[in-house]
Amino acid sequence: MKQSNPLLASLAMTALLLSGCAAATGSAAAPSEVPATTAPAAAAAAAAGHSGSGHHGQEPAAPQAKAGGPSDAALMVCGDQPKDRLASILDLDFAPHTISDWANNTFTCTYHLAEGDLVISVQEAADKASALNYFDPMQALAQEATPVDGLANFGFPAYETAQGSAVFQKDSFVLHVDATDLPATIGPDSITRIALAYQLSTTILACWVEHH
Repeated sequence: MKQSNPLLASLAMTALLLSGCAAATGSAAAPSEVPATTAPAAAAAAAAGHSGSGHHGQEPAAPQAKAGGPSDAALMVCGDQPKDRLASILDLDFAPHTISDWANNTFTCTYHLAEGDLVISVQEAADKASALNYFDPMQALAQEATPVDGLANFGFPAYETAQGSAVFQKDSFVLHVDATDLPATIGPDSITRIALAYQLSTTILACWVEHH
């Protein structure tokens, strides 16, 4: 990753694990009801993200996932830990408002910020191989994608886009943090949207590593 020192990134993950992941699954709101007639459209929007997300309009077909709703791991992206991390980075006085959705094996959590929307989605597959088969063409289709290499990816396949997305594949999940709707820099420390997407990705990965 161009903007992350690998050693610092590794230390950051260790610190997150030591501090523990707040009870994200217990606080995450249940996904909104999606009428059957609108679910395919919602799923397509979730997969493609914003028009400037750095991904072409055509996305790989969603992998077959286990039956049922989103997993506890997926719900964590709308939980306390990423909310608190985002509030800390941007020096917010209160947790940002979120809405969530479950469609086409994808759980999506949208954070409404004053500067724009931050969208975090988790594509769930039946197994690790299926998730990787979804991740690989997704990376190939991405515009201006740069692999996240070395210790900065914590051993997981990952890439970022110049427009402000970070994508990681872990186990049967593909995590996509899309900050492309935000300004190039944001917050009191003028963090770049790429760095913001990466930091939130590592926060969620720390939760997954700790609980799974």
